[in-house]
Amino acid sequence: MNSPRPLLFFAVLLTGYFLWQAWDQDYGAKAPGATPAAAAAASAKATSPSPATADVPAANTAAGIPAAAAAPATPAVPSEPGATAQRIDITTDVMHAVIDTRGGSLVEADLLAYPVDPADRSKPVRLLDDTAERFFVAQSGLVSGASAAPDHRALFAAEKTSYALADGATSVEVPLTWRDAGGVSVRKVYIFKRGSYLIDAREEVTNASAQPWVGNEYRQLQRVPPIAPKSGLFSLYNPESYAFAGAASYNPQDKFQKLAFAKFTDSPLRKNDVVGGWAGMLQHYFFAAWIPDAAEPNQYSTDVVKADGGVRYLIRSASPALTIAPNETKAFSTRLYVGPKLQGTVDEIAPGLSLTVDYGILTVIASPMHWILVELHTFVRNWGLAIIFLVLLIKLALFKLSEAQFRSMAKMKKLQPRLEALKERYGDDKQKYNAAMMELYQKEKINPLGGCLPVLVQIPVFFALYWVLLESVELRQAPFFGWIQNLSAPDPYFILPILNAIQMILTQRMSPAAPGMDPLQARMMKTMPLIFSVLLAFAPDNLTLYWTVNGWLSLLQQWIITRRAAEPGVAKA
Repeated sequence: MNSPRPLLFFAVLLTGYFLWQAWDQDYGAKAPGATPAAAAAASAKATSPSPATADVPAANTAAGIPAAAAAPATPAVPSEPGATAQRIDITTDVMHAVIDTRGGSLVEADLLAYPVDPADRSKPVRLLDDTAERFFVAQSGLVSGASAAPDHRALFAAEKTSYALADGATSVEVPLTWRDAGGVSVRKVYIFKRGSYLIDAREEVTNASAQPWVGNEYRQLQRVPPIAPKSGLFSLYNPESYAFAGAASYNPQDKFQKLAFAKFTDSPLRKNDVVGGWAGMLQHYFFAAWIPDAAEPNQYSTDVVKADGGVRYLIRSASPALTIAPNETKAFSTRLYVGPKLQGTVDEIAPGLSLTVDYGILTVIASPMHWILVELHTFVRNWGLAIIFLVLLIKLALFKLSEAQFRSMAKMKKLQPRLEALKERYGDDKQKYNAAMMELYQKEKINPLGGCLPVLVQIPVFFALYWVLLESVELRQAPFFGWIQNLSAPDPYFILPILNAIQMILTQRMSPAAPGMDPLQARMMKTMPLIFSVLLAFAPDNLTLYWTVNGWLSLLQQWIITRRAAEPGVAKA
């Protein structure tokens, strides 16, 4: 990365990668529903066993429900005829949520520790939202082929319209009730816990009728795609532009699977009897997921449904059927996670949840790198310092490769006078010049590609760390020192890009010129510090900090190794 040609190669690769991301954002596959025309096309193509105009699944027939009777229940009778739905506010130390008594759905969730703008902490990120343009809600309900059952359209009754986690309390419980004239009643309970984004959910069914009640519970997340940021030259530095957004599921058999909104109609998810899984909706930094009991076999599916003149995307898990005898009470239990992608804690909730942080094919490198970064932070208590120490560890791990690179460069520099003499001797005869140059390399035991191998090794490391820095919610809006108070934003005074340009200029002066480089290439190499400074000027500070520290450490390493490798005297032509 410090020799001219490897540097040029890496710069072209990095620039091409950024340009591809920008192109994919503007012209790549879009989720149906991003435009009215796409929404109409998607709704026309959508095929699903559930009704085209509804988002309620069919009842599970596994417990012996007659197939003819297996159909979505009709809208449940409200607890109080003529009553309207209410909105219930719940406040904990980490979340403000809103439950709609129409279906008992979680329709709003504000994450209090994550402000939209660090300068105004009164406006937290709203992950769940039932407004049309940002629709993203968590729904659950019961369906039965022959009995009354409240789905997510039924009207529940609430004791209060406001709940708050009391001082010293570890949890707050929010109960909702539904009753049918035939004797079936349901008590739906949400339990919010202190310091946790995990919500316990339970539906207790009491059968006071004369016939057995047979039905099952479904849990689903329904949403529209996130609003895409405005496209432009520097939108490629906004992770929201290209971070994965869509559905995801996990189970021990099929492992982690994700489904982009654009693929819902062509590759719908259909899984039966899945034990130990979960189903979620992901976006940059945050996600929501229904997590059934680990021993419960569930059916998983995705769907595209019509709503409000457009389409919405849905992922659902459905429990096995449960039979409740007359005068008996049984409960369906599950958990709902609504919060940040905290890799250090989410896997303690359910296996595979840490995979919601999407590193793609570089996960095998990025995941250990993130773990090391978090461990470093526990010691230094500053994410900027943790990045610097991580760079030091990476440089130590690659020291032998870098040493070989710089020794090769030092030998090349000593040969420069002899290479220039060969160039003068053979003039424009490229064939003879190249043959003589290779003979000189063999005689001096120099590998001209010796400086490229460390670059090839560092490329996947760089891109892995690139995704770690951009995907880690722990680094979101994290302060460093001085003028850098938000590591996920660009340097406000361009100091780090300027420092990086200085080290690149010094590196160029220390590096031997590539033999046979024409004047155009030489001029292009001289512009590389400027090109990289422009690229980094609008990049997040966490990435710029890594790149700048890495460059200065490489420069120091090159200077030390070059001095040690140098021999007295000047090579004769």
